[in-house]
Amino acid sequence: MSKYLWIDCDPGVDDAATILLAHQSQKFQPIGISTVAGNATHRHTFDNARRLVHLIPADTPVYPGAEKPLIRELTTAPYVHGVDSLGGIQLPASESEKTTESKKAWDALYEALCRYGDDLEVLAIGPLTNIAIALAKYPDFAQRLKRLIIMGGAAKGGNYTPAAEFNIYVDPEAAEKVFMSGIPIFMFGLDVTLQSYLTEEDLDALENQSSPQAKFMVDCLQLSKEFAKTKNLKGVPLHDVCTLLYLEKPKLFSFKKAWVRVETGGEITRGKTVTDLYSDKQMEPKNTQVALVVRREDFAQLFLEMMNRYSKGSLCKHIYI
Repeated sequence: MSKYLWIDCDPGVDDAATILLAHQSQKFQPIGISTVAGNATHRHTFDNARRLVHLIPADTPVYPGAEKPLIRELTTAPYVHGVDSLGGIQLPASESEKTTESKKAWDALYEALCRYGDDLEVLAIGPLTNIAIALAKYPDFAQRLKRLIIMGGAAKGGNYTPAAEFNIYVDPEAAEKVFMSGIPIFMFGLDVTLQSYLTEEDLDALENQSSPQAKFMVDCLQLSKEFAKTKNLKGVPLHDVCTLLYLEKPKLFSFKKAWVRVETGGEITRGKTVTDLYSDKQMEPKNTQVALVVRREDFAQLFLEMMNRYSKGSLCKHIYI
């Protein structure tokens, strides 16, 4: 195993799926998870991450991060993820909840970058507050990070507002700092994540898997399934999972390099990722690889294959039945 993985997240149903899949990767070793307020308050996202690690089970450290956006009030999404942010599913408490990692998210991530360098891949699948704080605290952070793979934004329309995708809307100032930092960014926005869904047949296949982790995921996705129906979607999108499956199989996705900035001042366009795919201006620098197309059937197949490794491996533990 030649590469290491860090996940900055706000679990979150699709964050949960990403964490579970990451621990069945045959290409990457998860070495740290950091949490941020977003889908729910930080108390919930931090506890959820630790309980997910317990469910796997693994010993991946979980580091607490930002409890609120840089300057704005926190916006959460209980109508999508449930009040506790895991679709209303209560995971058993873990022993690790009695103690807390002494390092903050941005400090732990920076130390990991210093140690692993280009061998470390970083997924940022929640609001970008922790990354922005790291940039502010460590002047060489951007130079040390070879790229940042994010779930957030949209070249076209938003989901939380007509203009903005939720993760970017929550903390647009943080997102703008990240996009302006010079870090090469791979952006998995709504343009591609809404194509990256599980059908009823896919969900049935997941339900037929025998592991406690698969059972948890089926239960966890029920609220997302109902929400998807209200939006007349073709299936249940796994937004955050795109970032991990890209690392597993890059050819699943097609990209276009583009200039991207984040709107922080607009009253009705707050959080919009202004993306120059085809304007006459052709703005520079083209700082972002924007994912636009996914091979959906292959995406779903890989998701199911990786989840099924829990049924075949030695990691299973009957803590969720």
